[in-house]
Amino acid sequence: MVAAVLIENLQKRYGDIEAVKDISFEVQPGEIFGLLGPNGAGKTTTIRCLCTLSAPNAGKIEVSGIDAITNPRAVRRRLGYVAQEVALDKVLTGRELLELQAALYHIPKNAAKARVNKMLEILGLEEYADTKTGSYSGGLRKRLDLAAGLLHQPNVLVLDEPTVGLDIESRFVVWDFLRQLREAGTTVLITSHYLEEIDALANRVAIIDRGVVIDQGTPSELKDKVGGDRITLRIREFSPKEEAEIAKEMLQALPFVQEAIVNGSQGNSLNLVVKPQSDALMTIQQSLKDAGLPIFGIAQARPSLDDVYLAATGRTLMDAEIAGAGSRDPKAERKKNMR
Repeated sequence: MVAAVLIENLQKRYGDIEAVKDISFEVQPGEIFGLLGPNGAGKTTTIRCLCTLSAPNAGKIEVSGIDAITNPRAVRRRLGYVAQEVALDKVLTGRELLELQAALYHIPKNAAKARVNKMLEILGLEEYADTKTGSYSGGLRKRLDLAAGLLHQPNVLVLDEPTVGLDIESRFVVWDFLRQLREAGTTVLITSHYLEEIDALANRVAIIDRGVVIDQGTPSELKDKVGGDRITLRIREFSPKEEAEIAKEMLQALPFVQEAIVNGSQGNSLNLVVKPQSDALMTIQQSLKDAGLPIFGIAQARPSLDDVYLAATGRTLMDAEIAGAGSRDPKAERKKNMR
């Protein structure tokens, strides 16, 4: 079977900034594939190269077996792209905007009218179709943007952070719609830094960090690789690092503790990986009590995608977001986005 999307050894630089170092993955027809990672990991750059909006410095990109670098026009006909930022003409109604989109794709008028009506119906926009988009809520704007991306009936729909900034209700509407697309046979490639979004939607996922793929597989496969339950422990609300390190060394000596990490960005809390056993919490609590250390809070859970990221990088996605926000140069970002 020919992959719906094939990316091999992709590299992309903006001057001295290496946005994508080495990214490879395949998306199979009819699946939802997720690219998960913090802002600045290289997700948007990757899909901009895929959608022929940016030329890579090296690597291979194919859509349904067609080379996106040498035959970009053919690839564009097979792709629908919905960017993170919604860009709608506020003076047009929803229907007028979709009709304009249909004309840009040279869809015959009779077919265009039927497709516009169908997309308005599927995405629950019929009530707002003849209202100017400037009055739309964020959720309605995103739904209309999805309709525009699907109007030419692409084989592959590419979504960059499709629910960022949306309320919970609007997010669930988008999720349900994407599941319907998958059931109808459309391939969906979605980037997100929302763990629950990728976990809920994706058949398979590639986790990206600092321009490289650090792991990929089904959500279940990735979680199984990590192994063990997760225990989050706070000695105090904001523990001194020295005290947290003492607790870490002590708990690592317990036979069922596989790994212990001090999370400095979360008040020096402790993230433990433990072999599943019924008395794990009780044993940890007793060990801390015997050492004269208090417990502010403790919780046990099964592995998550954030645990996969933590195991691979030594930091959580939240840590990566915070670090990225702190190191990002606004002027450099503006220059990069202008290229």
